[in-house]
Amino acid sequence: MTASDRVLLVRDGTFVSLGSDGAINGSAGASPDGLFLRDARHLSRWQLTVDGTAPAVLAGASEGPRATCVLTPAGTRDEPPAYTVFREQAVDAGVFTERLRIVSNRPEAMTARLALRVDADFADQFELRSDHRTYPKPDAARTVDMTPRGVEFAYRRGDWHSRTSVVATPAPDEAAAETDSTECRLVWSVELAAHGQAEVNLRVEAHPSGAVPRPLPTAATDDRPDLPYAEGDLLRACTQGLADLDLLRIQAGGPDGEPVSVPAAGIPWFLTLFGRDSLLTSYFALPYRPQAAAGTLAALAATQGTEYDAFRGEQPGRIVHEVRHGELAHFRQVPYGRYYGSVDATPLFLVLLHAHAEATADRALAVRLERHARAAVEWMFTDGGLAEHGYLVYEPDPNGLVNQNWKDSAGAICFTDGTQAKGPVAVCEAQGYAYDALVRTASLARTTWHDPAYAQRLESAAASLRTRFHRDFWMPEQSFPALALDGEGRQADALASDAGHLLWSGILDQDRAEQVGRRLLRPDFFTGWAIRTLAAGQTPYHPLSYHRGSCWPHDNALVALGLARHGLTQELTTLARGLVEAAAHHGYRLPEVMAGYDRSELPEPVPYPHSCSPQAWAAATPLALLTALREGS
Repeated sequence: MTASDRVLLVRDGTFVSLGSDGAINGSAGASPDGLFLRDARHLSRWQLTVDGTAPAVLAGASEGPRATCVLTPAGTRDEPPAYTVFREQAVDAGVFTERLRIVSNRPEAMTARLALRVDADFADQFELRSDHRTYPKPDAARTVDMTPRGVEFAYRRGDWHSRTSVVATPAPDEAAAETDSTECRLVWSVELAAHGQAEVNLRVEAHPSGAVPRPLPTAATDDRPDLPYAEGDLLRACTQGLADLDLLRIQAGGPDGEPVSVPAAGIPWFLTLFGRDSLLTSYFALPYRPQAAAGTLAALAATQGTEYDAFRGEQPGRIVHEVRHGELAHFRQVPYGRYYGSVDATPLFLVLLHAHAEATADRALAVRLERHARAAVEWMFTDGGLAEHGYLVYEPDPNGLVNQNWKDSAGAICFTDGTQAKGPVAVCEAQGYAYDALVRTASLARTTWHDPAYAQRLESAAASLRTRFHRDFWMPEQSFPALALDGEGRQADALASDAGHLLWSGILDQDRAEQVGRRLLRPDFFTGWAIRTLAAGQTPYHPLSYHRGSCWPHDNALVALGLARHGLTQELTTLARGLVEAAAHHGYRLPEVMAGYDRSELPEPVPYPHSCSPQAWAAATPLALLTALREGS
């Protein structure tokens, strides 16, 4: 099953990926299918047959947490199918339900034989990726127990215990497990009167280790804001984006253990709290959905680093990169239970804290999180590298990520010959975030914390950082900033979209900002749909590379906000039009990433093969465009 033909249902931190026929086949790789909760697959097979064959799909539709499809067994023009199967499926917090309705098309009574093959492999999501890694699991055991109305699967490894139960109404007429696996088969002999119908209802409950799935409060009607100035395709994209943000909400804990709602990063790999992703998503949505920012800030304050743990990159004051709940994280076979390998989540936390206070005129959260904000600032100066190196820097992490900015794939931070920059690496956009964080936190110190001396210290540091940045990063021959400085202070001179973030953060002066903004709209960067991550024509450029030639909507959203900040109205209009038209080609749901092919090569955007969708910061991108267009008008 590929991403293009899957049906994706999501709600309350639970999602199910199905084929167009409603089946789960146990696939892995770029587009795994199954029922997923807390980073584990709780249902890996769900295959329906009618009279021994898989029925064909006539029609199907899905929206949010629900899907329907119409199936029929084989037939011909002269001998049409004897009956039709209507399949209705839905997902909720830890629950997957199905209603099978079989309708006879014949004038005489008949019997249909329905069979369902079911299994749960409890695979961790990191096992299902395409990186060919394997993880030892000593003493792990899977079991299957037939029950009067279905089956229960279980998985145990040490103190880790997960279950999946399947309950059928009516109870199956036959139920049996395979002798050499945990797969089982549930069978119903369904009696149908002439033109009659019958139902089979199924309920699957996932019971993850150490947690009880709980539904989030339903978004109130008044949580759906007006979208002034949005019309046509932009309005449709904003509306779809808000709907997707609702689907991607998950529950986390605040500093005092209180439950908060936050935007998870995306599906299928990232239905969890991500520092950078959740922060930028919340920033984009701030004028229209301010409660997302409040929840994100509280959740990230609660998970802020407090000690040194090299395995997961934790340092005091550092904001977490991602939080995982799966088996491999539990046993520290991967560092991502709480992983801190991000150079930019910490300054972005400070940016959003100030932006939330300004947008809502409510200073209570900034007062409550003052201690966390000061710890974040201290991290920037100490372990973040500002004091020692003059910039925020990172070293490649042998346990986790080679690159720790948003372009976190190996090789993404490179020279024009394609060579990866070696650490300590100072990527350009993180310096812009740091500058903005210092300026904004100084404002909070003056207006909210009533500490003018602290404000003066941060303002002075910001001014010095800005001066150094212009000196060290600007490439006069290119009239463009370097992508990064490597550990020897050399400019990683690839021309990259990261420079557009500098317009948003305000670290560039007006003249340089105008040069960068106009350069990003030239054909080697701008495809007609969006700005590429790397300008075409350079040695490392590849239109299907994750970070070296593809186009990311959220990346473009930051550029758009920066263009508006510096009055580059024509460039903003061109960029916004391309992105909105790209959204229209995707059913108004922008994907995580698109291929970097030029618009002249094909009349619609070329998909990126491994793109996640819905993805939170792509869903929020139309909202950022709306804000930029309003500010730039």
